[in-house]
Amino acid sequence: MAAELLTVEEMSRADALAIAGGTPGVELMEAAGRAAADRICARWASRPTTVLCGPGNNGGDGFVIARLLDGRGWPVRVALLGGRDRLKGDAAVNAARWTGPVEPMSAKAVGDAELVVDAIFGAGLVRDVDGEARAAIEAIGERPCAAVDVPSGVDGNTGEIRGAAPNAALTITFFRRKPGHLLDPGRFSMGDVHVADIGIPDSVLDEIRPAAFANEPDLWAGALRWPRPGDHKYSRGHAVIAGGAEMTGAARLAARAAMRIGAGMTSVLCPPEARTIYAAGLVGPLVVEAGSPEAFADYLGDPRRTAALVGPGAGVSDGTRELVSRALATGKPAVLDADALTVFAGSPETLFAAIGRTPAILTPHEGEFARLFESDGDKPARARKAASLSGATVLLKGTDTAIAAPDGRIAINANAPPELATAGSGDVLAGLTLGLLAQGLPAFEAACAAAWIHGEAATAFGPGLIAEDLPDLVPPVLRQLKRRAA
Repeated sequence: MAAELLTVEEMSRADALAIAGGTPGVELMEAAGRAAADRICARWASRPTTVLCGPGNNGGDGFVIARLLDGRGWPVRVALLGGRDRLKGDAAVNAARWTGPVEPMSAKAVGDAELVVDAIFGAGLVRDVDGEARAAIEAIGERPCAAVDVPSGVDGNTGEIRGAAPNAALTITFFRRKPGHLLDPGRFSMGDVHVADIGIPDSVLDEIRPAAFANEPDLWAGALRWPRPGDHKYSRGHAVIAGGAEMTGAARLAARAAMRIGAGMTSVLCPPEARTIYAAGLVGPLVVEAGSPEAFADYLGDPRRTAALVGPGAGVSDGTRELVSRALATGKPAVLDADALTVFAGSPETLFAAIGRTPAILTPHEGEFARLFESDGDKPARARKAASLSGATVLLKGTDTAIAAPDGRIAINANAPPELATAGSGDVLAGLTLGLLAQGLPAFEAACAAAWIHGEAATAFGPGLIAEDLPDLVPPVLRQLKRRAA
């Protein structure tokens, strides 16, 4: 599936551009209904099916599906929300082409159907589902459901469930996915998502210029740095990590992750009293005593050292705050995670001023995000606003991680399995991000690649995963990516 995500408004524009280019809207609707019917027939054998049609174009798609399934010998019932006389345009045309009976939308209309086609509301729903539509949706229950565009009740832009939504086994959408296909909680109602080609030319994207993407390798794989003949440890990047005195495991996890993802060298700088702990627990990284933020900044300032990570296990203290400021002042690309964010709660503008033009990546979870930024609005909107305000790439973690760049681009990551809900997995993600930054990847691409690789590695392991497993699961994912690039 293509990486571009179109908002509801952008998809309407894509339809309009295709129509202006010479493809009648009724043909687009016919193609959409045919694609959905074909996918339904590929998934299920003929069975008693109820098609629930809404009063707009989504309902028009439903009438096409009903006609085509009926023509293939399927037993089909059709229920419509509102009267046929309220249908307009292409939806009215396709309703007229359906020659069977049409019953009112209700829970009763679902009847004894063994499959329900949900074509009530599309992705642009702006109010909560209620009345007979909600009754019909709730009557679907656990029976198989195929949704047209999105399951009715899911907001296509935000993933919000407006009142109710069926749990679809299959969702057929058209041309491109929408953000709501990937965002919580709506994405859990989608089932398998299929994107159908209905004749809208890709050239419409040149005018729409989408800025939202699914976080998939096509978005960033071209930026990855594979080892080349003549490379050496310094040409592969030198990652520098600030290690705390007490929570030493966090920096150690990050260090191993940075090495595994390809950084040529990794150094952990720590207070003198913690050096023995780090040296005993790390094989590979340099362990260097740095008793002050000044010493850390001096070490990082060497031109051979290419990126820094501050935060994991650093502690919430004035010292950590000073460490962040001095690291950013070097101008080296930096990842700021955990305590490096929390120490600026109450004065986030100080952090933003320190970032300036430094290529920085902030990796907050929702709690840390709320300490620095406003938490109103949907996840993509909040991440975009935070990136614009801070001047940094913001990786807002979660099962639907959103990665936003200051220039307005956003990627939604949807491959994180629930097994990542384990202590230390965020430290590994920070280390992966650091390792890619150290190799010279731009901040947005580094954050996107790290999030995806993190999710793939966890998925490969499955149940029983702990954070310590993750770094050693990275190389097989990298091998897959390199084969794709060959």
